[in-house]
Amino acid sequence: MTFHPSRRHVLAGIAGAAALPTSLAAQGAYPAGRNIKIIVPFAAGGTTDITGRFLAEALSARWNTSVVVENVPGAGTNVGIERLAKSTPDGTTLGIITPSIVTNPFLMAKMPYDPQADLLPLSLTVKIPNLLVVKKDLPVNSVAEFVAHLKANPGKFNFASSGAGSTIHLSGELFKRMTGTDIVHVAYRGSAPALNDLLAGHVDLMFGDIPTMINHVREGRLKGLGVTTAQRYPLAPDLPAIAETVPGFDVFSFFGVAVQSATPREIASKIEADCIAAAKDPVVRDKFAKVDTAAVGSTAAEFAALIAAERDKWGRLITDLKIRVE
Repeated sequence: MTFHPSRRHVLAGIAGAAALPTSLAAQGAYPAGRNIKIIVPFAAGGTTDITGRFLAEALSARWNTSVVVENVPGAGTNVGIERLAKSTPDGTTLGIITPSIVTNPFLMAKMPYDPQADLLPLSLTVKIPNLLVVKKDLPVNSVAEFVAHLKANPGKFNFASSGAGSTIHLSGELFKRMTGTDIVHVAYRGSAPALNDLLAGHVDLMFGDIPTMINHVREGRLKGLGVTTAQRYPLAPDLPAIAETVPGFDVFSFFGVAVQSATPREIASKIEADCIAAAKDPVVRDKFAKVDTAAVGSTAAEFAALIAAERDKWGRLITDLKIRVE
């Protein structure tokens, strides 16, 4: 088994196992006889939903049982993740967690759940960069040219985001800090209206997620200057990493599987192992690749380390800039 629980998770698992209904215990080894759902904290469509649906399909085939997606959007993912955090810890409710579990506690005055106490991350399913795109008539063709252009014109350019505190917004804020540039943030209510205004030339640039942006770049509607991960993205190797010009710049979105923290160790280990196997299945990887998304499939320990590093990075930035979301 690859799951490495903390002492808290072991104790919680013992308590959770003792509390399981007799009818579930009698059904045999997990997941036999159970109907399982995966909570996606966004509306249908988009990378998070696709991740949940590809995973549900793969696990359903692997487990020979029903695995369905339940879309529960709202409050910057808090509605859906709260439902996961307060679900019965018996393995029948999984959830797709995103960077919001790291950023929301710093962005919001009050949280309806505690990400560290209430959730048990099990496996990173996908990790994707954002892509720095600029409107097609901007006279720059590289990150270096763009930084020089911004420094020569401080405060004259703006960047669109899907809303304050999103990874799209935070990518821009980190870029500003690390390059010493002055760009005005324009927050929209979602990625779609932000992208529409960028395509229309009403805003100058955006750090959009690569599955959404890449075709606009390939078809010449926008210029793609660089991906936000530390290395080039394997599904778009022709695009440089911003870090090649701005050392240390590393921003990405992550989508992984978690359960309620009191889920028994044996069930958590089974889910972890099968999520890893699903993400590494060539058929599943090909499905993700067709939507410009690379499947990962990490261990619980690896996923926990990634979340901890992201919490430290974004917590400092959000606190320093006093970014708040009501």
